[in-house]
Amino acid sequence: MDSDSTFQGTSYDPVPGGSMASATVDVHGTVVAWSLGAQWLFGYLPSEAVGRPITEVFGLGGPAPIDFASYPAAWVGEVNAHARDGTPLPLQLYAHPLHGPQGIVHWYLTILDRSASQENQPPVEDPDLAHLREWTLAQSPQPVAIFNHKGQLAEMNDSMARLSGIPVQEALGKRLRELTPLPIFTEFDDLVARTLREGKLIRHEVRSQLREDSPERAWTLFFAPLKDPAGHNRGAACTVFDTSEQYWARRRLAVLNDASMRIGTTLDMTRTAEETAEVLVPQFADSAFVLLLESVFKGAEPTFAPLHDPVSLRCLVRRSTLREPLHIEGIPEPGKVARFPLNSPLGRCLSEQRSVRFRVDSAELEEWLERYPAYREIIQAAGVRSFMMLPLLVGGRPFGLILLTRRHGLAPFSKDDLLLAQDIATRAAARIDNARRYSRERSAALTLQRSLLPQRLPHNSAVEVATRYMPAGFRFGVGGDWYDVISLSGARVALVVGDVTGHGLHASATMGQLRTAVRALSDVDLVPEELLTYLDDLVIRLNTEEATYSSAEESPRPDTMPEIGATCLYAIYDPVSRRCSMARAGHPPPAVVHPDGSVEFVAMPAGPPLGVGGVPFESVEFEVSPSSLLVLYTDGLVESRTTGMDQGLEQLRAVLSQSSSSLEGVCDSVVRTLLPAGAIDDAALLVARTRALDSRKVATWDLPADPAVVGEVRAWTTRQLAAWGLEELAFTTELVVSELVTNAIRYASAPIQLRLIQDGTLICEVSDASNTAPHLRRARTFDEGGRGLFLVAQLSRRWGTRHRTNGKTIWAEQALP
Repeated sequence: MDSDSTFQGTSYDPVPGGSMASATVDVHGTVVAWSLGAQWLFGYLPSEAVGRPITEVFGLGGPAPIDFASYPAAWVGEVNAHARDGTPLPLQLYAHPLHGPQGIVHWYLTILDRSASQENQPPVEDPDLAHLREWTLAQSPQPVAIFNHKGQLAEMNDSMARLSGIPVQEALGKRLRELTPLPIFTEFDDLVARTLREGKLIRHEVRSQLREDSPERAWTLFFAPLKDPAGHNRGAACTVFDTSEQYWARRRLAVLNDASMRIGTTLDMTRTAEETAEVLVPQFADSAFVLLLESVFKGAEPTFAPLHDPVSLRCLVRRSTLREPLHIEGIPEPGKVARFPLNSPLGRCLSEQRSVRFRVDSAELEEWLERYPAYREIIQAAGVRSFMMLPLLVGGRPFGLILLTRRHGLAPFSKDDLLLAQDIATRAAARIDNARRYSRERSAALTLQRSLLPQRLPHNSAVEVATRYMPAGFRFGVGGDWYDVISLSGARVALVVGDVTGHGLHASATMGQLRTAVRALSDVDLVPEELLTYLDDLVIRLNTEEATYSSAEESPRPDTMPEIGATCLYAIYDPVSRRCSMARAGHPPPAVVHPDGSVEFVAMPAGPPLGVGGVPFESVEFEVSPSSLLVLYTDGLVESRTTGMDQGLEQLRAVLSQSSSSLEGVCDSVVRTLLPAGAIDDAALLVARTRALDSRKVATWDLPADPAVVGEVRAWTTRQLAAWGLEELAFTTELVVSELVTNAIRYASAPIQLRLIQDGTLICEVSDASNTAPHLRRARTFDEGGRGLFLVAQLSRRWGTRHRTNGKTIWAEQALP
């Protein structure tokens, strides 16, 4: 069905004498409106006349004899014009000013053909002034009414009688509120009384329908006082101007401007659809539905492929002027999926990718409803009189539609309405699709981000941990904040938080690279400042590779990623010594909550962000009391657009000083207080309660650099394991300890120390003053040595070397029976 089917049987050809010739011009004399009567009289279509000087359309030629800007009020004049074919037209012009907020903005011209009135008429005598005034009132095309000093109707012309629908004889001598109970007539009566009382001209605008099935029209009413020579108010006159065309033009422009300002203020797909419906209802339609193809809603891309029958549409938004929501079966509800036949109006709108409008009595709609009577019942129950369907297209591919309805009592959708709605639908489609794509990318980035974060924190005896990750809102997208808890040798644990600059998939992927690098470097048992140095080198290398790859391309890519920047805090806590060492790279300082409830932020060098290079990192080491809290976080938790870093840290201090005994409760309190409206930027939080390892589970023995002590070490180890009830591990542990102590005595230097730790595993550590690390190798058949570390590796679950500032520690870990 084409869009003209709504108006079958209606002719728009001008009928001679069928309508008054009139035009509207601005103060410069340019035509802004052209009636059908003027089209018949001059031969110019509205599209040909509008925008041209009135003197040119009148065929006057030469300089303009009409200076509209010089007239302060209504006037009457004569002009000798010419029709399009050159026919002379002696015209009588009646000009009425149309006032705006700043004064006169347009002139409404009533055009009378004097040649037609004089043709075949006998000569008459010049009438007197009284007759002219009488004829002016009676024959004026503008509705005019005259009221006496009591506010009663004294006279009105035929135009006013036709407009009001009240016979003249019935209206004379009565007030307007006595003629009809309509509230608008009571309002007019009050305006007449006010005009008589104040003696000033009153301008009033009104919109209404002449009949229930007629379109809404707009009028501008002027109530003017009638004064005697002495200046006393003796009556009032009301003149009515039909300004429907100007009103609807302004209204359409307002809706279009509203759409450009309000649609797409967020990157949330549902909210963007809601904004579209809010623009259209109630200014343009009384109900609006925004529906998406179910496949697109679930993540598929719009395609040119034929649609399936039936078409599955998910309702995103439904907005209506009805006080009670529409609960009629068959009308889509938000969040629900509705299915429509492919040959239905909605199906055809999507499959043919064109906007359509219907009246419920149109022949084509009636034909379709005959085959599907259930939809007729839905339309009747909803009281729909006309509706429009507008496809939502991206690159010519449909992904949804907008359904608009108007009920009985409102004018059906017109051609102009369809053009306006198409413009709004085009804007809405671009913004909804943009939000849809962003939501999909954000969901993918968030999924990647969460998959790269620790899914389950390792159990350890050093700390008890609780964490939170808060992704950014829709405006910024998912970032690259992360946290980690890494078990180290010697029952120690590493606590890490980091923040990659930027948002989206690139930031999440970079975060995954850095987190993996930190885990790999922590296995080497690097001290915090050394680990950050290696991490800094990695970021510099990644930036160099990205720059080299981009410069090798013939033309720069629009999606070239910015340089990687990141901050990081790396801390190691030893539950045996109860000491914590940490270093940071441009990261906010951690907080320590002591057992007495006092809170302090660790004073430590800030260090440059990762990727700067050339500046060394420094670490601090301090003792931590058992049951203290180590609070690590990213800047998104304490810094926002309205809150600076210092203010955020003070808020964090206040929350931690009143923290509960539960770590989960601490995290909840911090997030609830510092991020009451959600995170603007990504935020990560890690809270760890420190523990001290029981001294009875640690055994230490300082050894001399004498090979004869190895036998005593084996005996001491056997006795210690028996005290712990680990006799089953005595044989293998003796071998491990014997090899490690022998190597230290033979190749290293004093002091030498042996330490056994029972902490979920059995850890054997031998420390010496040498910085030379042993290497595992496979000895050949006739080699006398080289089998010691190989034997240790075979008997242990894992082993390694940990360097210190004054030496090294070789450790081996065995699983408990």
